[in-house]
Amino acid sequence: MSDLRAIADRVEIEALRGEFTDAAMMRDYDRGASLFTRDAVVRMPHLNAELAGQEEIRAWGEQVPALVDYFVQTTHPGTIRLDGDTASGRAYLQELIRLRDGSSHLNYAIYHDRYQRTGDGWKFTERVYEIRYLDTTPLAGSAPHAAGDAR
Repeated sequence: MSDLRAIADRVEIEALRGEFTDAAMMRDYDRGASLFTRDAVVRMPHLNAELAGQEEIRAWGEQVPALVDYFVQTTHPGTIRLDGDTASGRAYLQELIRLRDGSSHLNYAIYHDRYQRTGDGWKFTERVYEIRYLDTTPLAGSAPHAAGDAR
């Protein structure tokens, strides 16, 4: 693999991870699901949840607005290990979440990822969400709701 190809692959994978965060923040669950291969798996061990395939991933996301008042996810670059048309990596994140029941979460977590090059570019084949720190102290701040938000 040429150095330029490796650089391009890393940039594309980092863009994939950024696209995921943007889709989650914008509550665009169709776009979020499209970032995964058809047979991809998302695992969230802290919830004992495993989502298999794009449809389950999309359906999980579509449940979010009923449960979550607001959600902010900040993702930071981690590692990427290339291996031809597959790769693995980690991304680090911080989240602020206020649930509709009034509870809130501040957490720091890691995505453990596997990626596959496809005809449509790099996609996730597996994403495992591992919480490293969780604070459920009520958040002191608030989030102004966006114009046009149907609340």
